[in-house]
Amino acid sequence: MKKLILSLVLGSTLVACGGGSDSEDTSVPPTPDPAPELAADVCYLMDTSMGEVKLAIDLTNTPVTGSNFKQYVDEGFYDGVIFHRVITQFMAQTGGFTPGLIYKEGRDPIINESDVGISNARGTLAMARTSAPNSATSQFFINAVDNTFLDKEHAQDGVGYAVFGKVIEGLEDVIDQIDIVETGIAKDPDGNSFSDVPVEDIVINSISETACPTR
Repeated sequence: MKKLILSLVLGSTLVACGGGSDSEDTSVPPTPDPAPELAADVCYLMDTSMGEVKLAIDLTNTPVTGSNFKQYVDEGFYDGVIFHRVITQFMAQTGGFTPGLIYKEGRDPIINESDVGISNARGTLAMARTSAPNSATSQFFINAVDNTFLDKEHAQDGVGYAVFGKVIEGLEDVIDQIDIVETGIAKDPDGNSFSDVPVEDIVINSISETACPTR
């Protein structure tokens, strides 16, 4: 059985110190291009057992990831799945298990679009994956706080996690409430243990397309 998780490894950073040089390059490095803003190309109403959340998905800057999510929604894949991993003041993960930790097989993995440069800011949606950069399928997480260390620019693995959407309604009323639920250790039908599992199931009843806000 394949278990998708956020692979987070914290480690030390080695800093080399040394003297200057008469031939130091004094030129000013070029200013990097600013990260694009998340586009709201298609919006969805995610109805959960804890309330409704409105999502905006970016098909412009993250076409592969955004289209991947859209296809899963169109197929009804997420109907009935649970938030199976919740870590307070970090993130809430869903998209791969039904109640009882029954694994739901997704499609083939997609490429990682973290290099687009959109940050894992509070309220954004990003793809969950294994330690392999291009291993994301159906599982995603919602950032409860600014998790910039998951961005490609700061990620220890040099890859990071691809952001492809954001919560535009229901962040405080629903997502922040999911963030503080009681969690524990639970086992799937095969006896595999999972940590940070909500004690009471938080179920996605449905995700349906809805109108995006006008500017």
